[in-house]
Amino acid sequence: MTAAGSLGDLVDRAAEPTKVAIIDLGEGARPREVTYGALAATIDAVARGVLARGLRAGDKVAILAANSADYIAAYFGVMRAGLVAVPIGFRFPTETVHYMLRDCGARMVFADAERCTLCPSELPIVELGSGADRFGGLLDPGPFESLEPDTDAVAMILYTSGSTGRPKGVPLTHRGQLWVINNMAGDAAAFERHRILVAAPLYHMNGLLLSKIVAATHATEVLLPRFRALDYIEAIDRHRCTLITSVPTMLALVAKEPAALAQADLSSVESVLTGSAPLTQALVNRVRAIFPGAAVGNAYGTTEAGAGTFGPHPDGVTRPDLALGCPAPGVEARLVADDGADANRGVLHLRTPALTTGYLNLPEATARRISDDGWYDTGDVMRRDENGFFFFVGRADDMFVCGGENIYPGEVEKMLERHPGIHQACVVPAEDAVRGHKPVAFVVLAPGRRLTEQEVKEFALANASPHEHPRNVVFVDDLPLAGTNKIDRNELVRRAGAYAETD
Repeated sequence: MTAAGSLGDLVDRAAEPTKVAIIDLGEGARPREVTYGALAATIDAVARGVLARGLRAGDKVAILAANSADYIAAYFGVMRAGLVAVPIGFRFPTETVHYMLRDCGARMVFADAERCTLCPSELPIVELGSGADRFGGLLDPGPFESLEPDTDAVAMILYTSGSTGRPKGVPLTHRGQLWVINNMAGDAAAFERHRILVAAPLYHMNGLLLSKIVAATHATEVLLPRFRALDYIEAIDRHRCTLITSVPTMLALVAKEPAALAQADLSSVESVLTGSAPLTQALVNRVRAIFPGAAVGNAYGTTEAGAGTFGPHPDGVTRPDLALGCPAPGVEARLVADDGADANRGVLHLRTPALTTGYLNLPEATARRISDDGWYDTGDVMRRDENGFFFFVGRADDMFVCGGENIYPGEVEKMLERHPGIHQACVVPAEDAVRGHKPVAFVVLAPGRRLTEQEVKEFALANASPHEHPRNVVFVDDLPLAGTNKIDRNELVRRAGAYAETD
């Protein structure tokens, strides 16, 4: 689809320069519309400006900011100049932000006013979003011809969420990411007419990849600075978004706003694409009720091996709602079980053209997860049905043992969310002197519903194996979110400690 050899060249300078590329909803009541011509010119000006500061090919430039059109221009401009873009999550503690900036060897950082204070004092800062003096004088207007990068040149570094220790840097190449874009977008004409809503943070693969697909297909991006359910609903209504992307938790929060949904016209939505976290049938049903004319897609990908891992069945078999799909062209997938007993259930291993070159500065972690012949251990437990469709079971890291039985929280959560009174559920372990661990369920009730702990337990006992039923049920108004808008399981494990039963 795209003939670009560099991620920095995804924005075509010549095609429809007056078409709106980005509707930036981050600057007060008035949206800021940026045309493709203006975006291409700013990307050139960024590339010229960073090189004028003495930076050279391969140098790392970090971006520490909320979503904005300036963020996207800085991201593409850095790569157009042959430098490496490093989006940094700003919801981490300051010490972790400093660690990531040191770990990648950042030479400079683009930061918005709110996040400038998170940057080390010795690191040069270029402020984004500063009105008429945008980019603080760095922009150097004029044409710029980017050089074709080497075959395996690194384009960017993304950091994992750090759910098990410090975040790990994942270098990703121009070639690998362009393969992902071509694999997912296919025919540009299918995307070009869309208005695509992006509210996931641009330091995460979900929102960042969709922004690249928008640029490559010449679609229009409606960009929220951050996700808030009411803002998300309003943006769809006001800007007539046709394709929306999210993680499942975001859609669950949208479903909790019945008054706003009732007042909004959401009929423009044709496609709902979700991914980056487990999806339940109950949530699919709610999403279909909110967007009755839309197709709902359940995507899967990893930072390390790329998105678009699964696609349609090669023989046209209808995909079940919760299926991730069948391996996409160019993707090799296998399931590895500890005991080897079931070839259709195990940890997913992938081999794709988008595979990272290895974790930054972490050779031992690289050796644990990536084999010498290019297979990546995702850590995600999957099952494969008789038609070859893959289904997510749970994270191998999240699995815990209760009375000698393996429990995958995602399976228990799907079961609980089938109850009409339960809007969301998250299951985590708590220590138990007899069983080793026991399941604790944190439950968000559906609007207007009431349930007792005993009623939840009885439903679980009637619909799952006895060892899977939660021994404690905690009702909460909302589930805590991590910086990528996924449920913060670490926080819930901490809270579940209050229900531990030890000697």
